[in-house]
Amino acid sequence: MASISNPAKTSGSPAALPSDELARRIAELGEWFHNLDLHGVQTAPKHFLGDFPNIKWKHIQEAIPEDLTGATVLDIGCNGGFYSIQMKQRGAKHVLGIDIDDRYLEQARFAAETLGVEIEFQKLSVYGIDEIAGEFDYVFFMGVFYHLRYPLYALDRVIKKIRGKLVFQTMIRGSEDVEQWRENYSFWETKMFSDPSFPAMYFIEKSYSNDRTNWWIPNRAAVEGMLRSSGLEIVAHPESETWVCLPGPVKRDGIFIVDRELNGTF
Repeated sequence: MASISNPAKTSGSPAALPSDELARRIAELGEWFHNLDLHGVQTAPKHFLGDFPNIKWKHIQEAIPEDLTGATVLDIGCNGGFYSIQMKQRGAKHVLGIDIDDRYLEQARFAAETLGVEIEFQKLSVYGIDEIAGEFDYVFFMGVFYHLRYPLYALDRVIKKIRGKLVFQTMIRGSEDVEQWRENYSFWETKMFSDPSFPAMYFIEKSYSNDRTNWWIPNRAAVEGMLRSSGLEIVAHPESETWVCLPGPVKRDGIFIVDRELNGTF
């Protein structure tokens, strides 16, 4: 397991730092997106979403067992490490957090060391998830989907890592209504495409919320349709943007859906 410490920037344990020194070290690590409580010092107290992501976690946490002794966890797009830390504090045996942003990884390592939890962090894209060996009891895929140019491709790769449950969160826009749609429509039927509740993804050509990585934003029906299409069974919807899923028929004739697509046998 990789060390969570960073000797180049750490002199002594951050857990032992006085509050003013801890606040200085937090500020040195740049702007935080995860507001963590590090021994009474918050990392993002002025977050535009409030106490984020704790405001979401309050609704999600009951869908996760309080005792995760022996469990393995993969946190995709771990950011500052909030969910990785929560899982380790519930007793998970091994937690692996991955992200492509060096700043977030540095923040996550610092937070984990400050709180005295042993977590492995790696720089890795969701598209390279096959580099990770094995499967995990819990896979967190939180706040990443809408930042991807190829979101469904990524989701189809993520399912390869799920042994137990997927906890999935994405920003949604448009209708949150879910209707029962027919399994098939003729070529000449178009009326359903004008219905706001029909599964749809909004493409952001330039920027949304001053973020050029906000590419595809689905409505609720699209999220649930894509999860099912990837072979996942939705078992809980603890808050408006989060779903808990079990892996269902994620293979066809023993081959993952994404591999069938790539080799032209779908």
